[in-house]
Amino acid sequence: MRGQAVEWNTRVRYLGVHIDQSLRMTPQIDHVIQTSRAAHTKLRPILASRLPIRTKVAIYKCYVRSRLTYAAPAWYALCSGLQRQRLQAQQNIVLRLIAGAGSYVKNDVIARDLGVETVKEFVRKLTRRAFNRADAGPHPSLQNLAPHLDRPTRGYQLPRDLVTESPDE
Repeated sequence: MRGQAVEWNTRVRYLGVHIDQSLRMTPQIDHVIQTSRAAHTKLRPILASRLPIRTKVAIYKCYVRSRLTYAAPAWYALCSGLQRQRLQAQQNIVLRLIAGAGSYVKNDVIARDLGVETVKEFVRKLTRRAFNRADAGPHPSLQNLAPHLDRPTRGYQLPRDLVTESPDE
């Protein structure tokens, strides 16, 4: 390009999201898990302390979950079931630490008692909010940005599909 050799890459980082050529989002999942682990490791003394549980949950939501779900409305629909389980497992690890729960307590019970929704529910809420803001905003180029069309799905979802999924799926 303009006399310069352009290096070919199979992965690129764009606005903080790691994208590979297959769009399987594996590099992004690995990156968000690594950054959320680093944050949770640094915050471990605080999350395991005698602070009020509401304070520890707020710290988790601010510092750890924000890293787990950064730009998730754009990439979460492209993740496989195993990748979604890995994200949920990271949340479960931190919630278990916050609650000081033993291994015999189910993750669902811990999350319910702490009042924290699953990663999937949280991302669905973020996605719905993002599309509603875009549709209701003053910029015509963003309105109906990704319309939900009746189309055959070939084993993959699009971000707008997160909004229309039923909660029990």
